[in-house]
Amino acid sequence: MKNKSAVAIAAIFVLIAGGAYFFGQNGGKIAEREKKIEIGGFGAGQKAVVYKSPACGCCEGYAEELEKRGFEVEVVTVEDMDAVKGKYGIAPDKQSCHTIAMGKYFIEGHVPMEAVEKLLKEKPDIDGIGLPRMPSGTPGMAGPKRAPYEVYMLKDGAFGKFLTI
Repeated sequence: MKNKSAVAIAAIFVLIAGGAYFFGQNGGKIAEREKKIEIGGFGAGQKAVVYKSPACGCCEGYAEELEKRGFEVEVVTVEDMDAVKGKYGIAPDKQSCHTIAMGKYFIEGHVPMEAVEKLLKEKPDIDGIGLPRMPSGTPGMAGPKRAPYEVYMLKDGAFGKFLTI
């Protein structure tokens, strides 16, 4: 009888210890994923590749904002950003400092997260969206918002209005 009790107690201990180990190893990952989703994780599980020049620092701020929204972010430093812009057909007057590849879309510059979320929810038949230059108050850019953000879209070489924020 004592042996059966000892075996039962040992089995319970092993189950508790095993559970603690499992949740200790994976619980952090699960909690981190849930945290990203809580923050506004409309990007959970989606890949975003941020192409930036070696000298750009604000691009890192934008990448951090994407991570907060749940995206799996890869930052790629590129010497020739003109080649990246050309690949997506982004005209010089529509360019910013970085370009993001996200699924079938490009996102040019410091596009506010509201526009990124709209793009991913609605999945329009376009090539991508962008916000020219580096406006104050956008993700990755310090300072206050000074004017409405006019986010454009590109489809088959034609630019149009996507969203004003």
